[in-house]
Formats: sequence, C-alpha cells, structure tokens
Amino acid sequence: MRARDRTTGLLAVLFALLLAALVPAATPAHADGEADRPVVRVGTEGTYPPFSYKPSGSGDLTGYDIDVIEAVAEEAGWDLRFEEGTFDALFPALDSNRIDVIANQVTINPEREARYLFTEPYTYSRGVIVTAAENDDITSLDDLDGQVAAQSETSNWAQVARDAGAEVQSVEGFAQAAELLVQGRVDVIVNDNIAVLDYLASTGSDDIKIVGETDDEVSRQAFVFRQSDPDLQRAADEALATLAEDGTLAEISEGYFTTDVSVEEQDGEIAVEGSNSGRSTREVIADEVGPMLLELVRTNIPLTIISFAVGLLIALAVAMARMSSLLVLSLPARIYISIIRGTPLLVQLFIVFYGLPQVGIKLPGFLAACLALSLNVGGYAAEIIRGSILSVPRGQFEAATTIGMRYPQLMRRIVLPQASRIAVPPLSNTLLSLVKDTSLVSVVLVTDMFRVAQNAASVSGQFLPLYVIAALYFWVVCFLLSLGQERLEKKLGRYVA
Repeated sequence: MRARDRTTGLLAVLFALLLAALVPAATPAHADGEADRPVVRVGTEGTYPPFSYKPSGSGDLTGYDIDVIEAVAEEAGWDLRFEEGTFDALFPALDSNRIDVIANQVTINPEREARYLFTEPYTYSRGVIVTAAENDDITSLDDLDGQVAAQSETSNWAQVARDAGAEVQSVEGFAQAAELLVQGRVDVIVNDNIAVLDYLASTGSDDIKIVGETDDEVSRQAFVFRQSDPDLQRAADEALATLAEDGTLAEISEGYFTTDVSVEEQDGEIAVEGSNSGRSTREVIADEVGPMLLELVRTNIPLTIISFAVGLLIALAVAMARMSSLLVLSLPARIYISIIRGTPLLVQLFIVFYGLPQVGIKLPGFLAACLALSLNVGGYAAEIIRGSILSVPRGQFEAATTIGMRYPQLMRRIVLPQASRIAVPPLSNTLLSLVKDTSLVSVVLVTDMFRVAQNAASVSGQFLPLYVIAALYFWVVCFLLSLGQERLEKKLGRYVA
C-alpha cells in the first residue's frame, strides 16, 4: 500500500506541475475586466537594446519598440502578451501562428513585403559599418568583399553585408556580434546606427568604432503581421497615425534618443544614454543571480521533472515493444528509437513547435518543449531499459515460469526490480543530460534560466560572469542529482544477488 500511495502521490505532483506549466498559455485577462479585448501576441528579442530589452535584473521588457507597441495596443484596444525569442526564430513563429506581430525593428524590404504585411514605419535609421578599433582597412561597403561579418541571419543587415561580398557568420544579437569583433573572430558588423550608439553608450567600449554608413538611403522599420491578418495591420496603422498626430510617438522617441526617429527628416543628432547605465560587473551579478535562480526553479526544473517522468513511461513501453516477437510491435519501436537517436534534439524541438502547427497540432511553448524532451528521453532510455532487462539471468525467467508466474507478474516481481538497479547509472546520465538540454528551450519561445542570462549579457556585455553563473547553477542541480543517484543505487542494491 505504501508503494502504491507513493506512486499516486508522485503522479499527483506531476499532474499539478503539468497544469502549472499550462497556465501561462491561457489568455490573460484584461486589467479592466474587459473580456472582449483581443489578445495580440507580440514576438520580440528582449536582447536588443534600446529597442527591446530587460534592464538591471528586471523581469519586465522595456525599450523603444516595446513602448510603441504598447501605445498602439492602448489605442487599438488590444491586450498584449509578449513572447521572447531569437530574431531568426521570430519569423517562423509568426508563420506558424505562435505570435501575431513582430515588434523588433524589422526593416521593410521587397522580399519581406512579398510575404508579410507591414505597418507604416515607426522608425527611420541608417545602417553603419562597425570594425575593431585597430582596424583601418575597412571604411565603406566596398571594403567588405572577402571579409567576415557577424549578423543575425535573417536581418536586413545580413543581406546588406552579403551583397557587399562579405561572408556572414550568424549570431543572435548585436552584443554577441560586438564581442566576436573584439575577440578578432570576425572583421566587421553592419547594423542599425541607433543600436550601435546604444551599445557604445552602455558599455563605454572603445574596442569598436563606427567607420562609415552603408549608403545614403534611410532604412524604415515597422511592425510585421501575417498576410492573413489585414484587420490587425489596419488597426495598428490607424493607431500609429493617431499617435503620430497627437505627439505620442515623438515623445517616446525623444525619451530614448533626444530626437524624433519616427519621422524621416530628423532635426538633431541621435544621442543614446545607454540601457546599461554603466553597471559594474559586481552590480550586474548582484542584479541577475536572483532572476536566474527564479527561472531555474520555475522553468528548467519543472521541465526536467515532467519530461523525465513522461519519457520513462514512453521508454518502458517502447522497450517492451522492442523485445516483442510480434513484428507489428517491434518494428515501430525500432524505427522510433532510430529516429530519436539519429536526429538532433534542436531539430526535434523545431519540428514539434514550428512543424506540427502546419498539420493542425498546435501546442503551447512549454508543453511543446515537454513533448520534444520526453520523446528524446524515451528514445534513449528505451535501449537502457531493454539492455537492463536482458541483463537479468535467463534462468530466473525460466524458474519463475516453472512455478506458474504469468508474464506480467514475472516482470513486476522478478525482472524489473533487478533491472532497475542495473539501469540506474545510465538513466542518471540521461537525466543529467536532460537538465542541461533544457537550456535549448528558448528557441521555442520558452524563457528559461539560460535565456535570462543571455538577456542580461546582451544588455550589460558581461558574458563571462553571467555564463559562468549559469553553468554553476546547472552544475549544482546535476551534483545534487548525482547524490540522489548514489542513495538510490544503495536502496535498490537489495534486489541484486
């Protein structure tokens, strides 16, 4: 009875965690209690100051783009729900109906206009060329031929660099690109002048410099919608027109840049105070260790618990099917194991999150991550369980059969208790790998502990200390699990002759 109670209690805890994971996917209620206000899901990086970022350990998004889309939502009567992801993941998220609009300084160009709906521009800027401070060989686009440029893969600036003959290395954001430039791993960056000025003001860096502009053409940035959502696009355009007429856009812009970047003809020079406010390394660490720990407990650990528990159930079923003499059971099990072990986890996450909606299966980000991780665990753990069962001496099967035990009773009382002891070390390795694999879920718009570290590093430029803290958190969790593994091995040792 105690074993059954413990099992029931564990299932109840897992069910509660699963329900908690699904709560964020629910539509948030409007603060005024108006149920008829539509919820619009906004995709943004959260790592692109001064447009979209989280300052000083805050869990709240801020920035020029965030303020503008919130003003648009207030005017249009929308409730907003923000989804964070890398820039390269935002367009697949929009295509798969994961988000409704991208608010992330998306430049209007003919290729994008052929696929998406754009609002009227709310930012006008110029592209600039950035090099290391000691590099005097690059002064214009003509000098980029044969050079290596660090760019967000799907950004407009990446195409500008390619057209100039540069080899593009993909990065997640400007801060990472700047760090590669400082380290000498790339030669040049092409980006928005406002973002570059903010980086220089935030970090106080004299290791990089602006050496020129891309051309005389002004770049236009706007909000992006699917072509199937013309009503949202029209509502956003009407709101932007109202905000421009009443001076709200100018006020937001001047609060960030001391001039109005929402109009093409700008009166003054752009000046950016810097989103980091000159925080020291110690201040950055003090601001971020708490939010990182909170997200570890709130996201990474529940993901690990749920995915491992579900994965083990899948693995046990697949292992039994794999050992069956019936081809209708063993063949699908073999194929499943081969696919899971033969494809990267990152690809599996993308298939579940971005691919399944195209066949009508749309899961919330957390649940999609749980499914992909569970299937991955199931594929690897199935072979561990099968090998452990086969390690039990064959004579015990025969002896149990001789005294009249049926197969289910034989497995439950004789084989599985011994196999579980054999399986503990390799399954523990799978669990430890799963803990670390949860750091990948930010690609499916799930904010985890490592994503918080990336956000903070992008704003502060303090990559080494923040990533070391993230590694330390993962190590502590894995170390505690290793201690639990030792105790479990001793407890199960009584089943081994």
